[in-house]
Amino acid sequence: MRKQVAYLGPEGTYAEKAAHILSKLSNFESPLFVPCNGLYSVIKSIAYNNCDAAIVPIENSIEGGVTTTLDALWKFSDININKAIVLPISHALISDGEISGISEVLSHPQALAQCSEWLSENLPEAITLSTNSTSEAVKMVKGSSFRAAIGSKSLIAIEGLKELAFPINDVPGNCTRFVLLSKESITGKANIASFAFSLLSNNPGALLEALNYIAELGFNMSKIESRPSKRELGEYIIFVDVDINPNTNIDSFCKLKKKLKPLCENLVDFGCYLSEKINLE
Repeated sequence: MRKQVAYLGPEGTYAEKAAHILSKLSNFESPLFVPCNGLYSVIKSIAYNNCDAAIVPIENSIEGGVTTTLDALWKFSDININKAIVLPISHALISDGEISGISEVLSHPQALAQCSEWLSENLPEAITLSTNSTSEAVKMVKGSSFRAAIGSKSLIAIEGLKELAFPINDVPGNCTRFVLLSKESITGKANIASFAFSLLSNNPGALLEALNYIAELGFNMSKIESRPSKRELGEYIIFVDVDINPNTNIDSFCKLKKKLKPLCENLVDFGCYLSEKINLE
């Protein structure tokens, strides 16, 4: 049976590129790609078993963690991360008009944030408007002489628009990590283990004690990030990635979880998986 793979649509988004790459790396045979309107809709498609897999961004090198993805992983704790790729992100300013007449710039909030300095210097009077995706933004500027969108250069040919400027990222090395989510727990090659936990108490040194366990077992944290629990002010969920070597660290990771559990109100293991850097050129 062909696997259904959800991603943030419509056609032409970086998420679609990631969906094709991750499906190939996962050896999916002739997958059926399902574009969704909004990131939360992508995650719900796997959470409610409407698709077999979902591709979502989880972290950007400039803006940090993608909060919708992190919050959903905590909420739907039966979802696993099976694989990840890091894609370089190069944004273009796209329009039907000329850059001198642009007064509104549309894009996904992450893309707008990744180009905020460029916009401030080159279009200081322009209003920024958020959309569900970069692809949606490009569709919305068709036929307008005063609107421009931030998105992938691939969208220019798809929508028949013009490139006004490229690249417009504030940081040349801009990249995003995309993950493949499913209800399956996959074992195999892995270089990252991801998990999150909430502490039983907010006492002095509670978080330090948990982090000490990670250090004592020889793990390098490649990411640590907090998100509000949404229950009360000052209560947080801690998201952690640690580097692992499948030959030496898998047993230690199991020991780490056992050590952390007595300190935690809740601990969610998102899985051990392989993350690879991809060159799109």
